[in-house]
Amino acid sequence: MKPTVSIVIPFYNCTYVDQAIRSALNQTYLNTEVIVVDDGSTRELERLTPFLNRITYIKKENGGTATAVNEGIKKSSGEYIVWLSSDDHFHKQKVEKQLNYMISKGAKASFHNYDYINKDNEILLPFVGKRFSNAEEIYRSITRINPINGCSVMVHRDVFKNIGYFSPNLKFTQDYEMWCRMLMKGYVIYYLDEVLLKYRSHPDSGTSKHPDQMKREVTAIRHYYNHQIHQYAVQHSDKLKSIKF
Repeated sequence: MKPTVSIVIPFYNCTYVDQAIRSALNQTYLNTEVIVVDDGSTRELERLTPFLNRITYIKKENGGTATAVNEGIKKSSGEYIVWLSSDDHFHKQKVEKQLNYMISKGAKASFHNYDYINKDNEILLPFVGKRFSNAEEIYRSITRINPINGCSVMVHRDVFKNIGYFSPNLKFTQDYEMWCRMLMKGYVIYYLDEVLLKYRSHPDSGTSKHPDQMKREVTAIRHYYNHQIHQYAVQHSDKLKSIKF
């Protein structure tokens, strides 16, 4: 049996959610489940209607992205988990290519590159993410920037069992904190050098609307994790350098 991959889509009043759902349902890897978590939406709900017989729909009170993703993970049945912001969309081979890559590497977590698109799905910047050749480079990078797009990540369920879920106290950078926690605990996040995601820029995104709060959260995360991650990277430098992507 091929492992099940759960695709979690948190949704809050988003005009692009139908595109996200369609990209999740149209994956070439067939053993998937698509879970849409409605985080207290008050509009755009009609965009879900065409897909209700093909998705698992969960409605909850508004609590933020972390709470919505956590709810989806907890209700999912897949051995592997991916999540997709409702304003982005996947390449049709995203799950198939990433899962095969992880199995070949024996990886518990991985991420890939992405294109930056506008509201009309036009590519603004292709292959925009930072590229890596070994695990040590990721440890060195994470203390300066967040090089990992959350919607490019696939994680084995065991990781959440061992280190917990996304922090609901972080409204905009819960993914950055999760990567730091994973790396500090020794979970190497492997890099797949392919574009398998379209990441959208638009005026209503959290990144566009709340830059100051994002900066405060990033500062707090770095203050807490940077020394621990640096220590781990120094202590395991040879091993990390030997893990090639």
